[in-house]
This record gives sequence, structure tokens and C-alpha cells, in this order.
Amino acid sequence: MPLLPVFDLIVAARPGGLGAFNVIALEHAEAIAAAAEATKQAAVLQISENTVRYHGGLRPLARACLEIAGASRAALAVHLDHATSEELIREAVRLGITSVMFDGSTLDYAENLARTARIAQWCHERGVHVEAELGEVGGKDGAHAPGVRTDPDEAVAFVAATGVDALAVAVGSSHAMHSRDARLDDDLIARLATKLTVPLVLHGSSGVPDAGLRSAVRAGMAKVNIATRLNVALAEAVRATLAGDPALSDPRRYLGPGRDAVQAEVEHFLRLLAEPRTG
Repeated sequence: MPLLPVFDLIVAARPGGLGAFNVIALEHAEAIAAAAEATKQAAVLQISENTVRYHGGLRPLARACLEIAGASRAALAVHLDHATSEELIREAVRLGITSVMFDGSTLDYAENLARTARIAQWCHERGVHVEAELGEVGGKDGAHAPGVRTDPDEAVAFVAATGVDALAVAVGSSHAMHSRDARLDDDLIARLATKLTVPLVLHGSSGVPDAGLRSAVRAGMAKVNIATRLNVALAEAVRATLAGDPALSDPRRYLGPGRDAVQAEVEHFLRLLAEPRTG
């Protein structure tokens, strides 16, 4: 199926949420595509700047994700996640990625706004969807530092000044959580969804329990990013497989179960996020 714009996938998912999943290795991308096909749900394959750094460049993994997404029977998009480098964003667009996130959350408000607006204008001239993150004013820890919350009026002003297409907001989640006990502020989500004209994006969703994700989507969260849960599932499956056969050395024999575990996790989240639409 041809790659679809992220915004179109968000609209099609409503009133459910669109699942967006981070790719670190080829097995992640294959698992996400297979899960989307199995559940008949749309999904986003995301490549973060940290992953680009791990691989020593964007091109190989980006091309693989674009090929996997384009060959899939599911509705998929490829997205550059948490990019702080404008050059990386330009490279992603040149490679054919049509959705990017500029993360200026650690910048002060004025610089975040100015750089986001400049990037959004450049991307829009090329038909690229832009997600941004509104960080704590004057803060260094970003929008997902513990206790930080996005101010609705400030968010409205930020979106109007930058022209972004989606906004990652701080409503109680945190990145890289292994426990699932984060409590989201659904009232704040609802206020943000009412005031803003662009979709809301939840980062750090792995730390939110299923009931919290379901409630957040019903309150107005449109795109839900998940990474850590996939990595935990892969690591547990690989660890168990290797423990069961200490002589095992063929990566296909242990990465295969890891890929299957990631697929199962993605299927779970895709069905969960679709519940507000199908339930």
C-alpha cells in the first residue's frame, strides 16, 4: 500500500488513537508492519534521533522502513521522532519521510518557537507534516520532566505562531518508564483538545496503564507514541530463548522470537487504541 500522510491516519483513527511505534532494529519495523496487517489498523513507524546516532546515520534504517511500509497491506507512515538537528530533518525529507518531529523542548520558549516556526515553514513547502513539543518555559528538562504540564493558552499561542501540524503535550507521562503507573491528567487533555486546532500527541506512553491510555484517547489524545514496551518485550523473549539453549548462536533463532514478541505487543496496543472507535 502506498505510504499515507500521518495526518490522514490520525483523522481515520478518530475517535480512536493512532499508534506510533519506535524502530530501533529491522525486527521492530517488520513486527510493526505485521501487527498492523494482523489487526487491520493503521500505524506509524518512528525513527528517533538517538536511533540514528546508534546506527551511525539515518539512510539505511530509513530506507528499510520506507520499503517495509510501502510493501505492507496496512496503512503505514514513517516518521522522524525527537529530532533536534535541522540537518537531520532535511535529510529525512530528502529520503522521502513525510512526517517529522522537531524537539525544541529543552530550549527556552522564544528559541523553541523561532526554530520550530522556521522548520515548519521549510517542511510545509515540501508537503511534510510537522510535530513539535512545547517545553517548560525557562526549563532544561523538557516537556516530560516530572510534574511539568502544558499550559493550554501557551499551547494555543505556540501553535498559532509556529504553524505546526501536531503538538506533543505534557500531561503526566514520562519517557523510558518500565513501570506502568503514570497517571495522566484527562481534564487537561480535554482542555487542550478543545482549545487546539491540531492533534495532540502523547509521548512516554509505555509508562501509562491500558485504562489510562484508553481514557486519554477518549479525552482527546490523537497519536500515542510507544517505544519502551516494545524493547522490554524483545529483550525478555531473547533472554528466555538464549537461557533455554546456551549453545544457541544463530541470531535468527533468538531474534525471531524477539520479533514475534514485539508484534504481539504492537497488536495489543493497536487494538487497545482502536477501542474508543469500535467499542
